[in-house]
Amino acid sequence: MITYNRGGYANPGTAIQFKTGTWRVQKPYHLHQPAPCHSDCPAGEDAQAYLAKLELGQTRQAWETLVQANPIPAITGRVCYHPCESGCNRGQYDEAVAIHSVERWLGDEAIRQGWAYPLSKPDKDALPVAVVGAGPAGLSAAYHLLRQGYQVTLFEMLSQAGGTCRSAIPPYRLPRQVIDEELERLLACGMEFLPQHRLGRDISLDELQQQYRSVFLGPGAQKSRDWNIDGVTPRDLHSGLNFLKEWIHVGAIPQYNSVVVVGGGNTAVDLARVMKREGAAEVHIITHNALPDANQIIPDAMPALPREVEQALEEGVQIHDHRGIRRLILRGEKVIGIEMVHMKNIQQADGSIQRTAFEGTETVLHVDQVIPAIGQQVDSEDFSNLLQQQILFPHDAWGQIAHHPGIFSGGDACPNRGTVAMAIGDGHRAADAMHAYIQQQPMPEQKADKAIPYTALNLNYHEHAKRQRSPVLPVEERSGEVEIEGSLSDEQVQHEARRCLSCGNCMACDNCWTLCPDSAVLKTREQAMQGRHYIFDYDYCKGCGICAHECPSGYIAVKEDL
Repeated sequence: MITYNRGGYANPGTAIQFKTGTWRVQKPYHLHQPAPCHSDCPAGEDAQAYLAKLELGQTRQAWETLVQANPIPAITGRVCYHPCESGCNRGQYDEAVAIHSVERWLGDEAIRQGWAYPLSKPDKDALPVAVVGAGPAGLSAAYHLLRQGYQVTLFEMLSQAGGTCRSAIPPYRLPRQVIDEELERLLACGMEFLPQHRLGRDISLDELQQQYRSVFLGPGAQKSRDWNIDGVTPRDLHSGLNFLKEWIHVGAIPQYNSVVVVGGGNTAVDLARVMKREGAAEVHIITHNALPDANQIIPDAMPALPREVEQALEEGVQIHDHRGIRRLILRGEKVIGIEMVHMKNIQQADGSIQRTAFEGTETVLHVDQVIPAIGQQVDSEDFSNLLQQQILFPHDAWGQIAHHPGIFSGGDACPNRGTVAMAIGDGHRAADAMHAYIQQQPMPEQKADKAIPYTALNLNYHEHAKRQRSPVLPVEERSGEVEIEGSLSDEQVQHEARRCLSCGNCMACDNCWTLCPDSAVLKTREQAMQGRHYIFDYDYCKGCGICAHECPSGYIAVKEDL
C-alpha cells in the first residue's frame, strides 16, 4: 500500500480541512518528454535513463538499460558519430555530456565483469526466424528477435561475425580484441550462428522462406560503385573500401609517394590515414562537402566523424573541401595528376541544391594514384530479384522489402544508411516488425515525440562543470594497431553522469514537494505509476505554477483547468 507524505504538517482544525482546489484556473501535470539524446540516437538508446542509473551507482543496471536498445556498446562507443551529443541540451549550457565515452566505458565494464545479457534463451518450440549477415544490422536484429522469444539462426558468409566493423574499420579506431570479446558474449546468448554460409551458394532465399517464419537480410554493400571522370578511369583503379579491407586483412597495401582519396566519409578518412602510415609523403582528400565541426552542426559537412577528421589533419592528411575533380591527367593509362576545381552550391527552383564547378578555379595536383571512396552497393548477383534494378534494397519504414512480404532488411544494404548506429536501429526496428508480421498484428506505431527543448529547463539549479575528455595518443605515437583514443576513468564517468540534466524526466530533487505553498504535492514512499514519487493533490492545488517553474528538468507543465 502506498503511503503519502506532505511537505508540511497540518493539525486538526487548520486549513487542511478546507479544500481550495476549486479556486484555480490552471493545474500542473507531469509531462514526460524524451531527451534530445534519446530522440537523436539512430540506435534508439535512452542515454538519460542509463546515466541516471550510473549516477546512483547502479552500474550493471545502467548497462542493462543501454543494451535494451544496443547490444554492442563497446563497439559503438568507439565508432559511433554520436548525434546524441550534438543534440544534448547541456551543450547550450556549457558542453555536451560525453555520452559516447560513457557508452564505451559501460560496454568495456560489461566485458570485464562478464555480465550476461538480460534475456532468456528461447523455448524449444519457439518459432524460427532467419537473419542473413552478422554485421551490426544482423546482430541487432538477431538479438532483438531473441528478446521477442524466437529461435534465431544467424548466417554469415565469412568465418567471423562483425561485418564492416571487423573488415573495414582500422584497429587504431576499433581493436580486434574488443570485437572478439563483445561478439563472443552476444553470440552465446542463445542464437545459432552459422559462419561461412553464403546466400545463393550454401542456401537459397526460397529455402529460407520455407524453413523460417520471417527473414532479415543484412548483407551490407559489398560491391564498389562505378567511378570515372568523363568516362576515363585509370588502368589500376582500386576502390577505397577494398583497399582498406586489403590493408586490414593482409597488413600491407601498395605504396605511393602522393595519393588522392575521393570522398568525405569515414572510409575515405580511414584510408587516407592508412596511406600516411604506409609511408605516402602526400595524402589528399577531395570532397564536395565542408569540413565538419565538433561544436556545431554544419548542414553540408563531411559525413566522416569530426574527431577522425581532426586526427587526420593532425597526422598530415590534406583535405580539400568543396572541391571536385575536373579531369584526370594520364601518361598512357597511368595517373600522374588531377585537375581540381572549387564547387559551389546552387539552389534549384524546387529547393534542391546542385553542386556546380566554379569556372576559373582549376588547380593541378601531381599524384601517383587516385582512389575513389564514394560508396558501395549491394551485390546484385545474390539479390537480383529483390533489388528491382536498384543498387540498394527498396523497403518501407520498417525495413520490409517492397513486394516481398516477410522479408526485411537493414544496414548498408538500404538507402540513406552508412553508420553502425543506424544499422543497429534498423535491426531493432525490423525485429519488432517481423514479430508483428509473424503474429499477424499491425505494424508497431512509430513514435515521433518531440524532444524537450533547452528553453524548457530551469538551469538555476545546475552548476557549470567541465566535460571530461578521453586521452588521445600524441601523433608521434600513433600506429596502425594501437588504439588512439583511450577510456575515461571510473571517476570521470561518474562526473559525466552527474552532468546530465535529466531532460524531460523526474530527477527526484524534491523541489515540487518542498516549494509548493499549499502542500498540494504529495510524496510517495513507494513508486507511483510511471516510476515517480510525486503526485498532485488537486483538492488543494490552486494552480500557482511554482512547481512547474521550479522543476529543473522540465518534467512538470501547467494546462488550463476546464
